[in-house]
Amino acid sequence: MYQVGQIRSEEPGVLESFLSRVGPGQAFEALTRLLPDAAVFVVDGERNVLHWSDGAERLLGFTRGDVVGRLCLRAIRCRNCMLGCGVAKHGAVNGFPQQLYRADESWVPIRKYARAFYDEAGGFVGGVEVLVPVGEAVAEPLESLPQLPDEAEVFHGLTSRDPAMRRIFQTIRNLAETDATILLRGERGTGKELVARAIHAESQRRDGPFVAVDCAALTETLAESELFGHRRGAFAGAATPRVGLIEQADGGTILLDDVAKLPLSIQGRLLRLLEMQRMTPLGADAEVSVDVRIVAAAHEGLRQEVRSGAFREDLMLRLRAVPLLLPPLRERREDVALLTLRYLEPLNERGPRRVSRIAPDAMRALLDHSWPGNTRELRGAVEYAYAVGRGPELFLEELPPELRGPVAQALPTGAVRAPDAAEERARIERALEATGGRVSEAAAALGMSRPTFWRKRKRHGIT
Repeated sequence: MYQVGQIRSEEPGVLESFLSRVGPGQAFEALTRLLPDAAVFVVDGERNVLHWSDGAERLLGFTRGDVVGRLCLRAIRCRNCMLGCGVAKHGAVNGFPQQLYRADESWVPIRKYARAFYDEAGGFVGGVEVLVPVGEAVAEPLESLPQLPDEAEVFHGLTSRDPAMRRIFQTIRNLAETDATILLRGERGTGKELVARAIHAESQRRDGPFVAVDCAALTETLAESELFGHRRGAFAGAATPRVGLIEQADGGTILLDDVAKLPLSIQGRLLRLLEMQRMTPLGADAEVSVDVRIVAAAHEGLRQEVRSGAFREDLMLRLRAVPLLLPPLRERREDVALLTLRYLEPLNERGPRRVSRIAPDAMRALLDHSWPGNTRELRGAVEYAYAVGRGPELFLEELPPELRGPVAQALPTGAVRAPDAAEERARIERALEATGGRVSEAAAALGMSRPTFWRKRKRHGIT
């Protein structure tokens, strides 16, 4: 039995009986038609759109085919607050003012009304939202990036509104008073080093050193010396003593990234370090005490390495005292827009360009991409788009080719956004010539919507 956020029924059963006779679908459709000027839509627990009213099509310009079955952020894009007002968190929204982008890139002022639904365990399972226009659509551009929403959390360089990531943030805080060994698991590019640095920054070791080691880069012949250090004369060429990376992290934290690649020959020494906090540098006569916290990171589970004989089972069990699994970006799609903003901020501060808005088709491309390289790939895509384009708006044709799709790549000369007005005019003229004056095809070849193409064509006086 689902619960409705902040709503109580005065006569239980009466409404259910009525709906069973007329049909809940019919009743809901009749309700949406009583609000012809408002947008009414329904989302599930993953915020995918289940219903999109005729009024929603009229108000925001997106068709049902554009949005149903997809993340609501494709169509509900807030102009000045980014990502909305948090109905899942608060349960209800009553007249919240917003400015939403329309499909034609203009924006319209609205007031939002919404109710959330929860299951018996308190989990969000969906909601109904009504957007009531309070003014006409405006084509005025935005001069600065939107602000992050209240439910977005910035945590030691990590930014997320995803529940799984925010639980990880809380787990890190809970671990602050311990020295437990932690194993971070996640695909490449999910931010494992950032999480390790957050663990260090939250712990009592925050004033000590943080040392990151790429185990995949350690050759078997040098790994022991790199990690544990050596004394003078320990081997041929050891003319001077060397303090190992583990001893360099004394009093702090060491991250063993890609720990599955650690040579088997020294895994026993690492196990002793974990058990005893003692180690012996190469060529030394006695052990050295070290006070270091170990955080290990792996791109895949270690059990397969254990089964293949490449990794010690006892070391695996010791490393995974506290396992943390980082979700890939494709499972936290609401963070794509958040992270895009975060990555643009320092670029705006340093570079000659100042991006203040993202074209709707560009944002849809970002939201639809599967991001196999996760947050690292997203950062690269944002930096690419910023570098190749000019002006305050980030356009679809400025994104890397793999995000634009085959249509946007159809015109070789339009691979990136024009660096100035003259080049933009020339690109539009070439597109019209190449397509025989067919506006829809020319706009598609340049990766623009028809309204954007018409606006730019008018701006440059192209007939």
